[in-house]
Amino acid sequence: MREKTLFKTELSRRGVLRAGAVAACAAALPGCANVIGGGAKYDASDLSADPTLLVATNRKPVGGAREEPWFGAERGALSTARVVLTPPDDGRFSLASVGLDRWRIARVERLADVGDLFRLASQRDLLLYVHGYNTTFESAALDAVKLSDGIRFHGHTMVFTWPSRAKLLDYGYDRESAMWSRDALERTADSLLASPSVGTVHIVAHSIGTMVTMEALRQLYARHGEAATARIGSIVFASPDIDMDVFSASVDRIGGLAPKVTIVTATNDRALSVSRWIAGGMTRVGAAEKAQLERLGLRVIDASQQGWGIINHDLFLSNTEIRQVIRRAIDGRLAGRAPGGLTAQPL
Repeated sequence: MREKTLFKTELSRRGVLRAGAVAACAAALPGCANVIGGGAKYDASDLSADPTLLVATNRKPVGGAREEPWFGAERGALSTARVVLTPPDDGRFSLASVGLDRWRIARVERLADVGDLFRLASQRDLLLYVHGYNTTFESAALDAVKLSDGIRFHGHTMVFTWPSRAKLLDYGYDRESAMWSRDALERTADSLLASPSVGTVHIVAHSIGTMVTMEALRQLYARHGEAATARIGSIVFASPDIDMDVFSASVDRIGGLAPKVTIVTATNDRALSVSRWIAGGMTRVGAAEKAQLERLGLRVIDASQQGWGIINHDLFLSNTEIRQVIRRAIDGRLAGRAPGGLTAQPL
């Protein structure tokens, strides 16, 4: 879930603090802005060279998806699209260099099916992002872009966006929509695994998005067994909003996919505290104790000490250390001690 926040001021607060941090870095280290904000990036993401995002969605299109908001909150048939992006100005003295410019959607091109996304494309790995609750189509797309660009991903980037109402008090609708979307996500994953233009598929899911992702993984493994395991790389669950008992049972049903899972948790995640209250006091995976998850044989990153915000629910987007952890997981280098004192301990 991308909880835009429990308070509407959080986004602007986060942007101001990020801008201050990047500006300070740029002043102290002349080359720093080139790595974080703009300039010639020595390890740029593929999106910086080809600013195109792939989309699979079961949101109902608005006005034929010809203009904003493109896809709305109502449920619809699974469809695909290609989003052409406008990147931030990468000049050293641009607004992007101090965190005040961002990626934008230039246009959305609807396609007939998933196969059209990769026609004539050479084989590349793919990063698939699944968002959480309270998220518009635009926010989901730009979060996927921010994640991919932030971890310098090399390959295709794709977002699976399900019909969230993008309203703080519509958690119930969003939760049901996410569960309704599991078949659509499975169909999307099936198409990706069957495409000769897609290499290894890496998955990052956030909050309620981890619930629909886990359900789709269960269905994929039940259908394809270890063949699915061979094509899927890393699976990162950031702040999972899933009942701990339900999650534990699901881990037992995904076979060889389970060792590929990395969970980013924070016991001080306030959004998951609210979710726990709504769920009748049932522990959410993203706020569980690390030892409890490690007993399932999973790699766990405890980010409780990394957040400086009020909510601490979207650290995978806002925290540099967590982004480094995700990149290391995708690169297959996440074992032992992670950056910044974070500990990754597969059992």
